[in-house]
Amino acid sequence: MIAVVDYHKGNLKSVERGLIAAGAEAFVTDDAGAIARADAIVLPGVGAFADAATTMRDLGQTDVIRRRIAAGVPFLGICLGMHLMFEEGVEGAPEEDDETSTHNAPGLSILPGVVAKMPPVDQSGTPYKVPHVGWNTVEPTCSVEQTGNVQSLKQSCSHRQPTRPFGREKQRANSSQDCSPSGTRLVDTADPFDSPEGSFASPLFEGIPSGTYFYFTHSFIAPDGPFAIAKTTHSVTFPCAVHYGEVAFGVQFHPEKSSDAGARLLRNFVNIAKGA
Repeated sequence: MIAVVDYHKGNLKSVERGLIAAGAEAFVTDDAGAIARADAIVLPGVGAFADAATTMRDLGQTDVIRRRIAAGVPFLGICLGMHLMFEEGVEGAPEEDDETSTHNAPGLSILPGVVAKMPPVDQSGTPYKVPHVGWNTVEPTCSVEQTGNVQSLKQSCSHRQPTRPFGREKQRANSSQDCSPSGTRLVDTADPFDSPEGSFASPLFEGIPSGTYFYFTHSFIAPDGPFAIAKTTHSVTFPCAVHYGEVAFGVQFHPEKSSDAGARLLRNFVNIAKGA
């Protein structure tokens, strides 16, 4: 049974219908207890980062989702749901223009970094329309690195920094001291593995060719890092799919709005959930 998390924003029924069409038993819920009992979790995405994060904390969803991901429960974040996997987001937070501000809205801290505004121009100064709305190709990253040692996280809270840097790291007061679900960063690293050129290394994209079009609608982008498994370009090249461990994923695009390709990706996630 897959729980579609309701944090009192839209786009829930279309995700639920897409999962059911992909062969899942799915239900929409805002109840933290129901989410905790689900076999898999989907966090859909409509709304602003700060508002969604606050609602999730108020409803008790944040800690439950973190614990379930740490336990190896399959997870899929969609659009804003992917953004919420990261440490912080500038959208809707104080000092919204400051990516390095500690006043940014806190996310689930599954992955490191800050979700920032999409630039309105590329490096040459060519303007791009933001929000980015429409169909774009999705390409695999050149290599991906498994992140999140789920087994070790089950056994003990980690007090160490990642074994190699994930680009710009933010130092937060409780990130290396607090072992509670709300304070523990779930980020760790393992040995990298290379994907064949032009193909996706992730089972989430099984049967989906490089260059496939998916539907996007967003104004903010996730930071890059070894957790990225796919990318797309609109003013800048940015991660459009990420992973943590073996069965937790996030996608920037909307699979439930992406025709046959999106249906295949949802079917892949349902198969991952059934096999977990």
